[in-house]
Amino acid sequence: MKSDWGASETTAQRHTMADMSTPALPSRDAMLTALSTVNDPEIRKPLTELGMVKSVEIDEEGRVDLTIYLTIAGCPMKSTLTNDCTAALLKVPGVTAVNVSLDVMSDEQRAELRSQLRGGAPEREIPFAQPNSLTRVYAVASGKGGVGKSSVTVNLAAAMAQQGLRVGVVDADVYGFSVPRMLGVEQRPTQVDDMILPPIQCDVKVISIGMFVPGNQPVVWRGPMLHRALQQFLGDVFWGDLDVLLLDLPPGTGDIAISVAQLIPTAEILVVTTPQQAAAEVAERAGAISLQTHQRVAGVIENMSWLEMPDGTRHEIFGSGGGQVVADSLSRSIGAPVALLGQVPLDTRVREGGDSGTPVVLGEPDSPAAVVLRGIARGLGARPRGLAGRSLGLTPAGR
Repeated sequence: MKSDWGASETTAQRHTMADMSTPALPSRDAMLTALSTVNDPEIRKPLTELGMVKSVEIDEEGRVDLTIYLTIAGCPMKSTLTNDCTAALLKVPGVTAVNVSLDVMSDEQRAELRSQLRGGAPEREIPFAQPNSLTRVYAVASGKGGVGKSSVTVNLAAAMAQQGLRVGVVDADVYGFSVPRMLGVEQRPTQVDDMILPPIQCDVKVISIGMFVPGNQPVVWRGPMLHRALQQFLGDVFWGDLDVLLLDLPPGTGDIAISVAQLIPTAEILVVTTPQQAAAEVAERAGAISLQTHQRVAGVIENMSWLEMPDGTRHEIFGSGGGQVVADSLSRSIGAPVALLGQVPLDTRVREGGDSGTPVVLGEPDSPAAVVLRGIARGLGARPRGLAGRSLGLTPAGR
């Protein structure tokens, strides 16, 4: 009898220990909390907030069956979504395995998503032109081609994003688009009906006409089509809440420069020039357009200022002083101070970074050109976001 009692006690202890060692199955709320840490890689918002979790169930063995909605059937990020969801759920105590199934949103669900992302604003409304917009918009302009305007744009964008700012770039140089290559963007934008989700590279949201034309096909458009393309880039693309938007303009003072002034009147002009006097004279015209469009000139950037030799001396290949000449001349013309924001030395690593798709501020952050460009980015990024049209919560005092 004693032996039987001891055996029963041992069996009971084993059952109790087994029950204690088996973790309780997680609740549905716990699994949704884990999924709330997973962002859609294109929209950069949690799946739970976007209504992309169709169902999540767990069986007695801790195996989770998750079904998520894709915005479109051919979503290029479905592998990333699957991997991120799996990793998040496996961190939940009690989950032993995860099976992810994919479904596609209905037309009604996509319409609801578009409305949610736009915050109830009408479609095709340009958010940066609204009175309550806090996004700083910089239109990077030059008088002539070949001064490195696009290189400056992508490096400023990458440097600002590295500082923690939310940054977007519009490659508005429709004829000479080069931003996708310089930022290493290879994927096409995802289109959710009339809304375009821009690719994200180097933590920068990017859109360019080069993402829509096959191969290296030229774009042969006239003024009205250029205006419409820019309008779509600004109004149909989901940018989210940006701190800074940079527009890489084509050289000169043509249709695109005029369209930017019409579509985003608050955009500020960044003038890029080289030290060469002939280039400076043409760059001055690009900045002087602000007199007619009533835009602010944010400053002048002198590119290819000098070549640093191995012995530390500077070889001024394109002359000197052009950037300061443009800044001084614009200050006189506009009647307000226009600063020379920086002088970027000539550096082969800037060109190499542009060809490889890794901006020099990320690939060679300690190079002389990268140091100057990051300094300019810090100055532009540190400026406070706009307050025009922002409610200050004040109530008029009674008489």
